[in-house]
Amino acid sequence: MTQRYRIRWTKVGRTRFISARDLTSVWERALRRADLPIAYSEGFTPHPKVSFPDALPVGVSSTGEYAELTFAAPIEPASDLAALSATLPAGMDITTYLEVPDGAPKLAKML
Repeated sequence: MTQRYRIRWTKVGRTRFISARDLTSVWERALRRADLPIAYSEGFTPHPKVSFPDALPVGVSSTGEYAELTFAAPIEPASDLAALSATLPAGMDITTYLEVPDGAPKLAKML
């Protein structure tokens, strides 16, 4: 059983210089450090199921970035997402989260 969460996060300060490509590896490392059961894609080279609907230009800060995270096992959102936020670099913080029901459209399709 997988759980999908839609999160809102900030990208301010020095983190505004992280490119969209590097952002994926930042989130992957943070998820690994927080020891959360992130779901992986199938295939020869599995990737974490983390999606960002839009890319912010390098150098631009934002307090309203969104992402979708899919977990392979149920998590305790209040404590686990707080632990994830603590492993992110300074300037990146998770501000809100929402569990997405099964069958709901992906965030990228809603924008």
